[in-house]
Amino acid sequence: MSLSARNSLNITLWVLQVLLAVAFFAHGWIFLFPSPAMAELMKQIPYAFRIFLGVAEVLAAIGLTLPGLTRIQPWWVPCAAAGLMIVMIAATILHITRGEVSAAVTTAVLLLLATFVAYMRWKVMPILPRTVA
Repeated sequence: MSLSARNSLNITLWVLQVLLAVAFFAHGWIFLFPSPAMAELMKQIPYAFRIFLGVAEVLAAIGLTLPGLTRIQPWWVPCAAAGLMIVMIAATILHITRGEVSAAVTTAVLLLLATFVAYMRWKVMPILPRTVA
């Protein structure tokens, strides 16, 4: 792979990581601190499970970006993406069983993006750890 192709791929991966991080941070934050109207809509989700999902999504958002930016334990980046894959598989199945087609498509797209980031950062273009001089 040429240097310019590697640079383009690296930029693409970083853009996807940041977009996924923003989406999951926002969704996790809503689960953790819902507005009164949103809390009413979320009544069907058990409170403890909603908090678990919110914390998991916020931590995954941090895991998609911070280890790569600092290059301290950057192997957390593909791990965070893989964890999101599990959440998105479950979310896609949930939305399909409820007949929520647009939500199922959204979660399936997020699943594909997280899968791409996980694979690429694990096998093809991992972020190298910081070296101590």
